[in-house]
Amino acid sequence: MTGVMTSRVRAQPAWFTELFAHRRWIRRTGPFPHIYARDIFVADFYQRLVDDYARVRAERSDRFRPVTGQGDPTALGLSELRDGPLALFATREWHDLIAGVTGVTATGDIDGSVRHHAPGSPAGTPDNGLASALFAEPVPGPGEVRLPDAGAGTRETVRAVAVLFHLGNPDWRTGDGGEIGLRADRGDSTGPTLTIPPLDNSMVVFECTPRSWHNFAGGNTTDRGSVVMWLHRPRHEAQRRRGAELVDRHR
Repeated sequence: MTGVMTSRVRAQPAWFTELFAHRRWIRRTGPFPHIYARDIFVADFYQRLVDDYARVRAERSDRFRPVTGQGDPTALGLSELRDGPLALFATREWHDLIAGVTGVTATGDIDGSVRHHAPGSPAGTPDNGLASALFAEPVPGPGEVRLPDAGAGTRETVRAVAVLFHLGNPDWRTGDGGEIGLRADRGDSTGPTLTIPPLDNSMVVFECTPRSWHNFAGGNTTDRGSVVMWLHRPRHEAQRRRGAELVDRHR
């Protein structure tokens, strides 16, 4: 089942709202609840994101690190991207938009990276996203965000919302591979129930639950670029909502 939704979040500043082509995003219920959107940003800003992605790949190639089990991409953390258009994904405005459309009360903590899958990347292992993360004290205040600080994290959170945004994949066609597979059961031997194509300027968003199994489908014939990020909730809240045993399994 699908339905067109218009995000209902508190008023955002003009500079932020002007970046969007529209906010009529699609809410789907299967194989687990998720939001899918196409042509998210206006053409000019989307091109700035693509140019910034190309710049950081060229200028900071030595800073991209392998991410195992996720189709083996290389990634550069959002904490290193605070000086260009890609920094949008680490703003409170973006955080609050995503929290608002998913109905999640998030902490203001953001983790994520820009990723690159080389041609012929393998499929990733299905994952539901319920992983722990450590952030420094204190909890971000209104209007603030906090990103991971290596070695300084003592405040434990659990991923609450996953965001996967596609960019730098021009002229993708069916058969080119590199989709995102969604399934409600990790052990489903028939493969993903639904595949999300890596179309430029498109995005899938979902709350991390015991059923939100997803993976990189692999087999991409060309380079694939994306931004992958998470919003968080306190561990005690995740334990209350999901069960302490299940949440602790992902520590």
